[in-house]
Amino acid sequence: MLDRTITSFPPLHLRSSMSSASSSSSSWSCPRCTFLNPASQKLSCQICLSPSAIAGDVGGGSFSINGNRASSIGAAASPGQWPCTACTYLNPNGNACCELCGTRAAPFSRFLSDELDPAELSATDPSIGSVFLPLQRCGSKRPAPLETADDSRSLEKLARCEKEEHLGLSSNADTSSDPQMLKILSYNVWFREDLEVYKRMEALGNLILEHLPDFICFQEVTPNIYKIFQSSKWWKAYRCSVSQDMVAERAYFCMQMSKLPAETKFSHKPFSNSIMGRELCLANMKLNSGKTLVIATTHLESPCPAPPKWDQMYSSERVVQAKESLALLKDSQNVIFAGDMNWDDKLDGAFPLPDGWIDAWIVKKPGENGWTYDTKSNKMLSGNRNLQKRLDRFMCKFNDFRIDSVEMIGMEAIAGLFYYKEKKVRNQMVKMELPVLPSDHYGLLLTVSSL
Repeated sequence: MLDRTITSFPPLHLRSSMSSASSSSSSWSCPRCTFLNPASQKLSCQICLSPSAIAGDVGGGSFSINGNRASSIGAAASPGQWPCTACTYLNPNGNACCELCGTRAAPFSRFLSDELDPAELSATDPSIGSVFLPLQRCGSKRPAPLETADDSRSLEKLARCEKEEHLGLSSNADTSSDPQMLKILSYNVWFREDLEVYKRMEALGNLILEHLPDFICFQEVTPNIYKIFQSSKWWKAYRCSVSQDMVAERAYFCMQMSKLPAETKFSHKPFSNSIMGRELCLANMKLNSGKTLVIATTHLESPCPAPPKWDQMYSSERVVQAKESLALLKDSQNVIFAGDMNWDDKLDGAFPLPDGWIDAWIVKKPGENGWTYDTKSNKMLSGNRNLQKRLDRFMCKFNDFRIDSVEMIGMEAIAGLFYYKEKKVRNQMVKMELPVLPSDHYGLLLTVSSL
């Protein structure tokens, strides 16, 4: 994942504002986007409109709702509670969202509140420090509803779904033999739910219908996105690694889906050094031919630059997680290790692949940059700090398979869909109309063949 965190360096004009604002002891840092607001801005952040810590009491005190105290971000949570990063209300650990303002719990803050100071929780929330500014729907170009009885696009989509059943998408497809060619999709779906999430997930579903992957590795799936997927036509063709009970325990997570005719065991191993709840997800498969295949996915620790030092890049943690993953996979005969590695070769060094492992993009696309997060080519990200990184990767070790191809997908804007983004330029807010893509990342599609 790029997690909004690696893009979270504010523009220079915001940094200067923060610097000047910091000279005033009465200024306050937004717990959501880290912008330092002047004392006169009491109720909400100038940039992201999140409630201030003193929104409940302009005089700087605290207030109580149902017995829970909401106060400054530095207030200590009692055992069994987690503080909301937006309004600081102390919620019971079982709550996935804040009872007061509805903000989703920072990843795993519900379970770490007894150990972490609330001020440290921003490091566990990859939306902290986002440079995305408040959005508004573009009413003049509002797309048609998702499904209507006379919508020709819906009829075409339904016809295509029926056709795909004959091509192997149906869960009732013949499972008597192994396919000789396998397609594996890895996609960070972007957990940002306020930016056309239903339309974006519909577009992602159309990519699945178009490419018919045999196995899917998702990153940044939220409970709401999980529900959207469940209602999609392609869902029933796959077995999912994440149960409904598991969904209720996570703010966002990785997820694997398979329609391979194989005996499959899904499992996951949390990383010992992660403060963001990251883990390695595994699908151990025994194919009907007797061959074994392990497909693993992960979302390595995200860079999270934020005040006061802007240096929380978590490079050492990321390197340890990569090595830990490869060590767990080293004894398997055939392995595909996919996901959002958040890898920065300049910062993290070369990916620590042992002998016998290959990076699919480097092998099949030598000389091509492979940037899956690109603020220049992905026009949805226009106005962000320039950033071009090969964050998403496929690492492979094979004895019984070979790589045929690897390609990026999801690079096209969704037809007729736009959103407004506001950006401060020379002390004035400028409204930009931008296209919408399925995600802030591009997806990767790997094709392999059995030997």
